[in-house]
Amino acid sequence: MGCAGDMLTAALFELLSEEQKAAFLEKMNGLGLPGVHVAAEPAVTCGIAGTHMAVTVHGQEEGDHDDHHHDHDHHDHSDHHHDHHEHDHGHEHSVPHLHVHDHIHDHEHDHVHDHEHGHDHPHEHDHGHEHHHHASPDHIRGLIDGMDLPEEVKVRARGVYDAIAQAEAKAHGCPVGEVHYHEVGALDAVADVVGACYALCLLSPDRIVASPVHVGSGTVRCAHGVMPVPAPATANLLTGVPTYGGEVFGELCTPTGAALLVTFAQSFGPMPALAADKVGCGVGRKVFDRPNCVRAFLGESGDGANGAISELVCNIDDMTPEALAYACEKLLSEGALDVYTLPGTMKKGRSGHLLTVLCDPSHEARMARAVLTHTTTIGLRVRRCEKYFLTPGAATVSTPYGEIDVKTAEGFGLSKVKPEHASVAAAAQAHGVPYQTVWQAALDK
Repeated sequence: MGCAGDMLTAALFELLSEEQKAAFLEKMNGLGLPGVHVAAEPAVTCGIAGTHMAVTVHGQEEGDHDDHHHDHDHHDHSDHHHDHHEHDHGHEHSVPHLHVHDHIHDHEHDHVHDHEHGHDHPHEHDHGHEHHHHASPDHIRGLIDGMDLPEEVKVRARGVYDAIAQAEAKAHGCPVGEVHYHEVGALDAVADVVGACYALCLLSPDRIVASPVHVGSGTVRCAHGVMPVPAPATANLLTGVPTYGGEVFGELCTPTGAALLVTFAQSFGPMPALAADKVGCGVGRKVFDRPNCVRAFLGESGDGANGAISELVCNIDDMTPEALAYACEKLLSEGALDVYTLPGTMKKGRSGHLLTVLCDPSHEARMARAVLTHTTTIGLRVRRCEKYFLTPGAATVSTPYGEIDVKTAEGFGLSKVKPEHASVAAAAQAHGVPYQTVWQAALDK
């Protein structure tokens, strides 16, 4: 049923241990966001039990931080799934005061409340207008930077907001610097974004795969008219991601949900072979003819292929070895996972090379352009392959020659260890023993 920030956070929350859940709620309620309270509430959708992540904003009337008076315009997203936030505060309809590049999320509330709850209160915008506030990218960045959270969580959260800003700017034809987060800048939306990022930090998965995204269908009404589903900013965020619609009328994937998915998911496609240890279910407030939830599965990779990779291949017979070597370096610097050449005999007996570039399938088009840019080829072939790989890691082992760094790889019931060359060489030099002696001592551990 698509993706919204609160639903994704709730699904990930259910995967945490009991100790982590308590730590998560304590941390989220100590972020310093004025009047914001986060609670995990039991919820049921079409007979399926799960969790709804309730983010409520109480009255906060402090000078420049009157965000609560329009925070819920933002709630964009989640917006349509947990409208009770906006409903509780009665600010869900203060959309007429938002700039054009913010209406995308506002309409989500508009249509949610009008159609889901059947409330007649048209547009309670007087108070929203009085306390109108523009949350700039710098303002949001400052809020996130000031939170007592691991740096990786802050980096991810800032990245989510940067992605939203770029998508909004493209949707409305304005510079990124002119984007103002009314709805996405609201305090409860910040909590949604930070919550999802923090939950993933606690879970620390090796790989994240998302299914194709259900965006919904039809149109939604906003202050500036009728908008198609998916909303323009959401469509921009999901460029290159497999999506589908038509089965459910309404907006199912929100800009915040889309931004979180594209920030974290390493690939989109069918669920890989997985021995699940836990299943999390994040429940939305809105009622459909089917379960309104986002599910998250956490477990170990099965015995099938646990990834995908793209091979870009071309024949080159008109580049010098030096020029080709330089091209390979450039391709690696631009994101290729690996680049290598094999000697071969081309047409008319010319000596040449077969160039192979490996990359993530999501980077395929960009890497194809890089190959065409940095080599003389005028065409290349692409093969998309499943791959089996062991999960890499790093460790330190104690030997008679000191601590030695090693690389590890695990999966499919296998475990491999390889000593780091620089660490082995330094120890061998320091103790005056052969390199192989230190190497073997590290392996024996």
